[in-house]
Amino acid sequence: MANKTQTDKGTQKAHGIRNPLRKRLFTLKEAAEYLGRGDYGMRELAWDGDIPVVKQEKGRKWYFDLVDLDAYIEKNKRRYQ
Repeated sequence: MANKTQTDKGTQKAHGIRNPLRKRLFTLKEAAEYLGRGDYGMRELAWDGDIPVVKQEKGRKWYFDLVDLDAYIEKNKRRYQ
């Protein structure tokens, strides 16, 4: 007999139900990995104004919006011929 989790997933799949929420804010470490850079490299991009940072009002953590990371990639694509 299938466990409850497997049954729920099967029912959701059969009804076309998906999790509509995707992670949008990445931590500094996650954003660095996404762009293939180091932590300090991500800080430099933020300090230089190349990528905006999301911070809580009194928090110390930096978060990066996936939309901004993708825009940075698109902006910096080059074709060499």
